[in-house]
Amino acid sequence: MDASVTPLRHGGLSLVQTTDFFYPLVDDPYMQGKIAAANVLSDLYAMGVTECDNMLMLVGISTKMTEKERDIVMPLIMRGFKDCALEAGTNVTGGQTVMNPWCTIGGVASSVCQTSELIMPDNAVVGDVLVLTKPLGTQVAVNAHQWLDLQDRWNRIKLVVSEDDVRKAYLRSIDSMARLNRTAARLMHKYNAHAATDVTGFGLLGHAQNLAAHQKNEVSFVIHNLPVIAKMAAVAKACGNMFQLLQGLSAETSGGMLICLPREQAAAYCKDIEKTEGYQAWIIGIVEKGNRTARIIDKPRVIEVPAKEKEGELW
Repeated sequence: MDASVTPLRHGGLSLVQTTDFFYPLVDDPYMQGKIAAANVLSDLYAMGVTECDNMLMLVGISTKMTEKERDIVMPLIMRGFKDCALEAGTNVTGGQTVMNPWCTIGGVASSVCQTSELIMPDNAVVGDVLVLTKPLGTQVAVNAHQWLDLQDRWNRIKLVVSEDDVRKAYLRSIDSMARLNRTAARLMHKYNAHAATDVTGFGLLGHAQNLAAHQKNEVSFVIHNLPVIAKMAAVAKACGNMFQLLQGLSAETSGGMLICLPREQAAAYCKDIEKTEGYQAWIIGIVEKGNRTARIIDKPRVIEVPAKEKEGELW
């Protein structure tokens, strides 16, 4: 499960908790703080929990920062984290700060829930479809952006992508990573989701396999479609097999929900997300009879996200 669920002594209530932290991966300290908080909250949302009662913040201040760097960067990271918590309707009420060789940011999210607020991630049935609520390719976008300053790396990808494409993909990935999965979680209840997880460090296939392995029924997941941030599939291909994006193994940060939904309700779920948030969600695969495994078909369809560029718009 994505979060720890502890039945409490007080009738019918459970404590749902999760923790996460990581190193900065984007240039903007404020957005890094937001991404970290969204990433922590994601594991509650994967369990269908939409209300977080409390957050703690865990901060490592790098000993390698100058005093000036520290005094500018760390408050921005912390403000980003707090602002994202407020967006989620919760508060940061404590935590821990340490000095560390590397800068780290993360936290703990806790919620006291009734059983009805939880969606246990083990009820997928044959005939369900798989829905993904954010595009893949964040790791590729972040790396490609760093390579703008590394000539030998840039030379490997410049034939398939322009500098402008890379900057746009980087901004898209930041926007995506900082976006809460809260609406996705709320709609999981409305459309009777049978199981869900969030897609993070083990990539789409890694998390799909983990979800499949823990199903009560004898099912397997088959993925046919891969929605990817525009131009990042071409970048991944140009790098050989370095990211394994099309194999579903490229690490994502603060990725979308991977949800098993009844076939007849999945399209409505995707429409509802688009109406509510203005972002797409995609049906990417099916649940069939099997031995609790997940796979991506040999030649999956890559969906460029967004499909068409609009002047001056991110999505």
